[in-house]
Amino acid sequence: SKKRTSTSLVNTRNKVVLLHDSLDVMKEFSDVFEQQYSVALFNSVRFEIEGGGGTQSQLLHRKDPLAGRSIFSGSLFQYLEENRKWRSRFVSVPNSYTISLYESKTAHDRGLHPKVTINCAGYKALTSMEEYTELINTSLPGIKAKASSTPFIKCASQFPLILWHPYARHHYFCVMTEKEQNKWHAVLQDCVRHRNNGLPEDCTVQTPAFTDAVRLYRQTKGHYGTWDMMCGAPPQILANLVMETLQPELRSVIGPRLKGKLQQRQRDWMLISDAVYRQVLSQTTGQYDALVEGCEAQRAPLDARLRTDMDQIITSKEHVSSKIRALVLPKAEQLLQTSVQPYISSILEALMEPTSRGFSEVRDIFFKEMVDISKNSLNGAGKDKLGDHMERLSMLAFHPVKMQSCYEKVEQLNLEGLQQRFDVASPSVFISRAQILMREQMDNAVYTFMQLLQQSLETQGEDDMCKTMQRCQDRVLKKYDYDSSTVRKKFFRESLLQIIIPYMLQQLSPSCSPELPRFEELIFEDFSRFLLVENMFEEVVLQSVSKDIMMAVKDAALQRRHNLYRDSMILTNSDPNLHLLGENPQVDWATRFGGDEPEGSVGGGRVEGGGSGSRRRQVVSMIQLDGVPLPFESCLEVPGVELIPEEDAEMLEGNEEDRGPPGEPKSPDSVHGIRDLINPVVEMVLPVSTEPTTGTVTMQDGLQEHVTHVTTVVEDFPRKSLRDKTSPQAILQQLVGNLDGESSLRPPLASDFSSRNDSGFQSQTNEGLDEDEPQPIPNGLNGEDKEDNPLDRTLKMEKALERNQQSASHVTGEKWEE
Repeated sequence: SKKRTSTSLVNTRNKVVLLHDSLDVMKEFSDVFEQQYSVALFNSVRFEIEGGGGTQSQLLHRKDPLAGRSIFSGSLFQYLEENRKWRSRFVSVPNSYTISLYESKTAHDRGLHPKVTINCAGYKALTSMEEYTELINTSLPGIKAKASSTPFIKCASQFPLILWHPYARHHYFCVMTEKEQNKWHAVLQDCVRHRNNGLPEDCTVQTPAFTDAVRLYRQTKGHYGTWDMMCGAPPQILANLVMETLQPELRSVIGPRLKGKLQQRQRDWMLISDAVYRQVLSQTTGQYDALVEGCEAQRAPLDARLRTDMDQIITSKEHVSSKIRALVLPKAEQLLQTSVQPYISSILEALMEPTSRGFSEVRDIFFKEMVDISKNSLNGAGKDKLGDHMERLSMLAFHPVKMQSCYEKVEQLNLEGLQQRFDVASPSVFISRAQILMREQMDNAVYTFMQLLQQSLETQGEDDMCKTMQRCQDRVLKKYDYDSSTVRKKFFRESLLQIIIPYMLQQLSPSCSPELPRFEELIFEDFSRFLLVENMFEEVVLQSVSKDIMMAVKDAALQRRHNLYRDSMILTNSDPNLHLLGENPQVDWATRFGGDEPEGSVGGGRVEGGGSGSRRRQVVSMIQLDGVPLPFESCLEVPGVELIPEEDAEMLEGNEEDRGPPGEPKSPDSVHGIRDLINPVVEMVLPVSTEPTTGTVTMQDGLQEHVTHVTTVVEDFPRKSLRDKTSPQAILQQLVGNLDGESSLRPPLASDFSSRNDSGFQSQTNEGLDEDEPQPIPNGLNGEDKEDNPLDRTLKMEKALERNQQSASHVTGEKWEE
């Protein structure tokens, strides 16, 4: 074996240091979170007592629109790093938007564990190797890679799909057509979008406490701007917070010690980063759960104290705030006049144009779907067809392909020129938020239309269905225009605050923060948990700029720019009792109109909590390809790469599914695992005459490795004696016997790729075939069986004998002797 050696990169001492750093970050964050939890509880109870709130929406909102649904399922090819193969995988995306990869569709339908499960929070979905190469070339410091440098994987087709993460493991997929790529990319982007939005808005205490704690912690480290990695559930966000501090240390310690070519160092670095990230994530998950549990245990007594002393606490807060305002306000107003007010209108315009185009596209798509349904109704389509269309309409907001044009409009948001001034890392935070709001408004419009239609059908009957739908459509569009304006104005105000407030805090903190501790003496000790001077300082800064932001948005509404309405506008045809319809159960339109479920709408998974016969209906239909077969569980060879065969592949494939989750290529979990990753032992079989040398050797995958140590192992294969050999006469006799049995047992037909529905691509030709039953193959080209010619049989025997002799000669290393 040949061994590529390097200095041990992650030893026990370094691991202890890294984990200690992680614990330090969590300890500091925990202190901030406990403080912010009490403040958030005070704000929540005060809001509950004093009342108030925003404008009531005109559209209805349903709580769980994806109940009993799955998003998508189908097949694509996944790159396996352990043997550098592309393998067909069946992919299922349930309503949790977690991607699950199975060995086959059969494994999914049988309820077996997936081979891989991917939580897409924090990932980016890429569609080109060039874009991916550009990202990984900047992952390690001190490496100047050429823009044209090739990545360490070779895609098996021209249509890759890559999930990239700054800390976690990357995932590589590919498909065979551009149509598939576009559809899968939309699905992957929707998974990322949904999983990034992991903070529940209905938690009025825990969520604001967490977001404020993260923001305040990052401000203590000098990070005041927006943060791209505020993605996922709280434990994932905390893991990103730890890695933000930890990864630069890892790079400085491990980066210079990585050996080998550029591609090998990039591969090793990603595996090390993923190993550390998973360890950090496991820590933050347990620590955050314990932190929340401890705070929730104190909530009841704190809530009781707040309700008893609320008036005194509010009076004390107003007194202290007035003192802080006298200190901060003059400095804040000067900063506003010189560095903020001149840019408010330009920031607002940069936000309004792409966002409003996106919401307008939502309206157009909803209208187009309604026109299609009305046309089908006028053309005399049956009620079963109408039921199918209504079922599809009910999931329109969650159809990533149909909503893609809406999302693309807002992706054009560009804050170039403002990002550096206001420390905005990228517009991705605002783009993601706007896309979530667009999806919510689309679903609200669809749900409101269905409830109004249901009400009209119950009172007026189904005689003039087209006119009834038209009236309901017009009412919904007016309500959508009003709600769209309200939602966008709120989004613009919040976005402006997110951009401006961090900048102002960064500018004012050096002069104001040292003065804040003296105001703590003005707060009673009993109220000190609910009144923090840092929070009151930020509120004063927010109040100083809120007036200018409100006026800018109000002016845009008065000018009717981008179809914004005034706050005082009230719909003349508002439905005072409309929200009572939101309490009614959702309508099963397919059942109501007696229609079957749409083709391709049924996923493989069963509804959680449903009966034994219930099935998940799928939002996105299967991809239909014209004349493009997909191999059943096939392995695509990477062009130009000699593949490493799997050990006992045929035997293992039959047992993998029954063993539960198999051992996928994982990042190392231990110090020894990481050390073995960087210090690998590579075995190569060489001829006996080859002299082992150090230097550079070319591996089977084309990569050149530097060899510093060589160990030669010589194995002798025993020669077979003449007594163990089978004579040519015996072989000939055996072949004659085998050929005689061919007429009764024909070889099975090579499986048609489209006959095994593992790919998830529907085909009408595969429904009647049993994949376990061999199909006969005719001898003639015209499909008729023909009798064997005796001469042909003799030639077959001679050729088979010759092949058998050559095979035996190859195994034993010597020729037959007659």
